[in-house]
Amino acid sequence: MNIVILSRNVNLYSTQRLIEEAENRGHCVEVIDPLECDLIIEKERPTILYRERYLDDVDAIIPRIGASVTYYGCAVVRQFEMMNVFSTVSSDAIIRSRDKLRSFQHLSKAGVDMPKTVFTNYSSDVKKVITQVGGTPVVIKLLEGTQGIGVVLAESENAAESVLEAFNGLEARALVQEYIVEAKGADLRALIVDGKVVGAMKRQGKDGEFRSNLHRGGTYEQYNLDDNEIRLATKAARKLKLPICGVDILQSNRGPLVLEINSTPGLEGIEVASGKNISKAIITYIERHRIK
Repeated sequence: MNIVILSRNVNLYSTQRLIEEAENRGHCVEVIDPLECDLIIEKERPTILYRERYLDDVDAIIPRIGASVTYYGCAVVRQFEMMNVFSTVSSDAIIRSRDKLRSFQHLSKAGVDMPKTVFTNYSSDVKKVITQVGGTPVVIKLLEGTQGIGVVLAESENAAESVLEAFNGLEARALVQEYIVEAKGADLRALIVDGKVVGAMKRQGKDGEFRSNLHRGGTYEQYNLDDNEIRLATKAARKLKLPICGVDILQSNRGPLVLEINSTPGLEGIEVASGKNISKAIITYIERHRIK
């Protein structure tokens, strides 16, 4: 098969591992920067022009679309879909997962457990918002932040008010979410491929840091999910129609809670921690579904 990885950086661990595993299985692989693609839209003949050549011989794509290029990156994925090219994750699913409010609304309707969350239209009544999520401390998140960026822990009502006022002044939409104290700055990452958990790890924030993201200096270790955590992770992925994703879970006194879902999860930490060949699982997933 001819497989295209949509990535802006060929040197990333995740991109290199996917290339390696695809080539090991006899496939031709090319890494293409989605921002260098021109989308040609005409009656019954959607095409993509990349560096003066048409991409009309692609069998499957693996979107590795960064949050900063979501709009155009997803337009490229959608164009491939219009050309009947198999994608490991659909453009609609990426967009749905990137909007935290939208994804939480879908998960809430589906009965997926998560921290209590409030979204308001630039409300000035911060006290009411804080009361609705159970009081301070609270976590305030930008709707489209990633890797812990745009996530703030407000430990007092005054701090929460200051953060919300700052976000409101920038016209940046934000969610207010209850803070799960008992998680102690740690969370679980479950990696889903084809609707099944293929690897998991526990991430721990560095001292004094409530965010466990590896990009924020967090550490990770291998972790075996229990049955409840597996059911929660697979249900969340299924409800957001993400056959491949990372599901972040908080351990709380009332059971596991979905913190976030990442439609293009990094592979380095999870492969190292779990000892599982997740890149191979993704290529195998393409082979199974591309043949159908």
